[in-house]
Amino acid sequence: MQTSRRALASILAVAGISRVSAVPYNTFDGEGFPACNDVALVHNATSVDDIVAVVKNASANGTPVRASGKGHMWYNTMCSDNPNTIIIRTEEVNQISNLVLGEGAESGTVDIEAGVTFLQLAEYLHENNASMGYTLVNWNITMAGAVAMGGHRSAIREDSMVAAGVLSLDIVNGNGDIVTIERDETNDDWLAASTSLGLLGVIVRMKFKIYPDFKVFAKQETLDEDDVLNGDIYGMIAPYATANFWWWPYMKKFHWRYYDKVPLTLSSQEGFQNTFSITDTEAFIAKSTLESGKYLATSNMFFETTAFALWSAPNFREKTTQKAITEWPVYGWNYDVLIGGLYPDQKPEWEYGLHGATMELAFPVTMANQMLKRVREAFDAEAKKGIIMTSTYRSGINIKFGRAYYDFLGQVTYNTSDGADWSKGAIMFDFPSFKPTIGDGKRFNEDFYPRLAKTLVDEFPCRPHWTKNTREVFGNATKNLDPDHLARFKVVREKFDPQGIFKSIIGEILGLYD
Repeated sequence: MQTSRRALASILAVAGISRVSAVPYNTFDGEGFPACNDVALVHNATSVDDIVAVVKNASANGTPVRASGKGHMWYNTMCSDNPNTIIIRTEEVNQISNLVLGEGAESGTVDIEAGVTFLQLAEYLHENNASMGYTLVNWNITMAGAVAMGGHRSAIREDSMVAAGVLSLDIVNGNGDIVTIERDETNDDWLAASTSLGLLGVIVRMKFKIYPDFKVFAKQETLDEDDVLNGDIYGMIAPYATANFWWWPYMKKFHWRYYDKVPLTLSSQEGFQNTFSITDTEAFIAKSTLESGKYLATSNMFFETTAFALWSAPNFREKTTQKAITEWPVYGWNYDVLIGGLYPDQKPEWEYGLHGATMELAFPVTMANQMLKRVREAFDAEAKKGIIMTSTYRSGINIKFGRAYYDFLGQVTYNTSDGADWSKGAIMFDFPSFKPTIGDGKRFNEDFYPRLAKTLVDEFPCRPHWTKNTREVFGNATKNLDPDHLARFKVVREKFDPQGIFKSIIGEILGLYD
């Protein structure tokens, strides 16, 4: 232990820190929501060279290191449980450079550093008449973090994996060396790095594919549950550039949202989508209702009914005036409509104490109807016991989709040993729910959520989202992953990080350190 502490002190000296104490490293939800149970240091890196220096020192002393962008996590799975772990925060390493997009060109490239967020890149590209296409996630995520953890948009017609836009990666490996990995689907290094879970090292730079800027429309329709559960789900999603459902199980309704490209001159409207931001009044009502919903199903029914009505209207403002847009369809620049962000006069829901838990699993889209019907059976089984399950999230249960994309650990990879047909893409069942702060902190009918996860993992060839599941779900879902993919990933992992300094709980569960 004394040797370990001396080694850690050496690394802390590089960062200008002298005191060592193990504390939780939290997710974006803040205190009480650890991404890592105990870490010794959170180092705010200022440059690529700074990251290299910290990793080299960690490597020399065998000290565990994990990179983090915005902490877009839900559970304590980001690190190992080693209290000597150092977190390298990458937010300040956020240079954008070398934009190349010739006049009339169909595509170009741009170089971005580790801490660049989707919002930062989108604004930069828009100022230069460019865009990143449809390989988008949320505004509060770094792009490198999204690539490492397999982040994705909801689309079947277009590429949905953020990694699909990456042309090359610069990774600081376990020796502190920068290794460049070019996109090459015949190279196991690339197939591992494409969804690396941060186990190969720190992604410090990426060359990303870009496109001329464009406008899109957004349209939403309300469907009866039966229209989806017994409908042509693939046929409703695949024709559009991006599309998804939101499920309201108590209402037995779905919202069907779809987007696609439009001519620049079709509309002068500049819609901007609200993701996560709410007013003080909305937050007070929502929190009061949902906290009581820990004990009262009627409060949860009221919340879902109210949220459904609110989500039926456009969650958009006109960007130039900040006035609410009240009718579908909505038009605007691609990122503003597809993702958007926070309204300038509002705050994100988690700053009001509206916190959540979630579970996300991916299934072959060919099994979409079967999977959703199985979830409905689970809801109905609770109802027979007098327990009414609802959505306790502002936009319902998120049903997303992903175009097939080949790598080792991505949710939408294909040609796997399970024998399922993933070639048409995947459907993702993302079930966020409110996490109370009163009493024991458990959700209404808490036991239902792990039971549902176990049922789906046991009955379907599904795969976990790498930031949205508990350790228990990962442990059970590992059996559904291709053993050959895991074995080949492990070989690459051992080459890049022979000491295992980038180890995480997920990597351990997957057997990548056995």
